[in-house]
Amino acid sequence: METSTDLGLLVLRLVIGGLILAHGSQKAFGAFGGMGPEGTAPLFETWGFRPGRSRVLLAAATEITGATLLVLGLLTPLGAAMILGTLLVAASVNADKGLWAVKGGYELPLLYALVAGALAFTGPGRISLDHAFGLTRSWTPVTGVVAVVVGALAAYAFIASSRRARALTPQETA
Repeated sequence: METSTDLGLLVLRLVIGGLILAHGSQKAFGAFGGMGPEGTAPLFETWGFRPGRSRVLLAAATEITGATLLVLGLLTPLGAAMILGTLLVAASVNADKGLWAVKGGYELPLLYALVAGALAFTGPGRISLDHAFGLTRSWTPVTGVVAVVVGALAAYAFIASSRRARALTPQETA
């Protein structure tokens, strides 16, 4: 029998997963007022994520896949790790502007990343495919830690490789 906790986790998964799914669809398809890969690529390149188009497609695919897993409550720790990693990269873009979104900061991507990380620990609840397939018995606090560490390390690797690539690219002169 579902509890209010299960309903709360379902709502949280649907809202966060749905928003991230739409966010990834903006990049991948130009949906929901997005710019699609061609329009987003130059922005990624200004952030040092080169080549822009392939990095946009990677980010979009990761967001769409992770969000779909969260919405379905399927392989929840994996979906959470994917979202956490991608949104930590997004947060890094505005790190120099501080926390608050009103000043262009990283508040919103950090919030998404932390909610995804929390879902790696709580699990999806009983209203999920994980529960229907009997997978929730496998999700432990260690699983949550592994998901958060994998997501954070993936973000770090992506950011570090982008910085190395930027350092090797001849700088444009004015």
